[in-house]
Amino acid sequence: MTSPTAFGVRAFFDEVTGTVSYVLHDGASREAAVIDPVWDFDAKSGRTSTVSAQRIVDYLQAQQLDLRWVLETHAHADHLSAAQWLRTQVPAGTVRTAAPVVIGQQITAVQKVFGGIYAMDDSIAPQGRDFDRLLADGDVLQLGAIGIRALSVPGHTPADLAYAVDDGSGSGVSAIFVGDTLFMPDVGTARCDFPGGDAHQLYRSIRKLLAHASHTALYVCHDYPPAGRAPAWRSTVAEQRAHNVHVHDGIDEAAFVAMRQARDATLAMPQLMLPSVQVNIRAGRLPDADAQGRRFLKLPVNAL
Repeated sequence: MTSPTAFGVRAFFDEVTGTVSYVLHDGASREAAVIDPVWDFDAKSGRTSTVSAQRIVDYLQAQQLDLRWVLETHAHADHLSAAQWLRTQVPAGTVRTAAPVVIGQQITAVQKVFGGIYAMDDSIAPQGRDFDRLLADGDVLQLGAIGIRALSVPGHTPADLAYAVDDGSGSGVSAIFVGDTLFMPDVGTARCDFPGGDAHQLYRSIRKLLAHASHTALYVCHDYPPAGRAPAWRSTVAEQRAHNVHVHDGIDEAAFVAMRQARDATLAMPQLMLPSVQVNIRAGRLPDADAQGRRFLKLPVNAL
């Protein structure tokens, strides 16, 4: 009988976008996965920077971790993905030059919708090949002795995945990176009004997550803390079932959908949605440069 493997989780909070990126690593092998890395973008100037992503690289190097996977929970609408930059920043001692970038297989549906909106169909690789690997529900990635199982959790977008971590102890899943499904209990749940979003699906996806053991750690992708609370990103199944303001036990699907649809009707567009989606449906790749080396993102007028 094999003994359980210890694993570590390190969170990186981006105050500008409220995004939480993670490094997950296997303690024995020192293999690591990065989840939802942020590429800084100043919408006023159109300039990118790697300050947030560099913090992750510095941590990987300081801890002598071997980057094996870059995992996206979905094509984000609130920040640009640093996946392409990050995968080429090789930590000391690694044996790979570029970690694969991974997302859910339904990204092809998201690409189809937004490729049409942005008139960028010709720049999107067929069958989702901008990404290195597309996961279906139940697919497992190995990180040393750790198993990372993909959980399809549509609702926010059709392609949302959560990543469930089995530490080898025989007790099943001990942690789940839930992406944009649940937020901290006092914040609630993700919006469902983007193209392809569906509040009914989100409710069922959340119940799927909350069917795990009560002690299971849930790591959220965003936090928008109310006044007086510091940013936070870890809760448990028990805490969410007892206290989530949108979907605690006793809230049925009809009530949740009515709440979610009414709330979504009041929400403004995310500040970086227009630039971020164009980049993120292509795995963090900017558009190709023109003859002068310039790259352009599009501004679709009255399209959303």
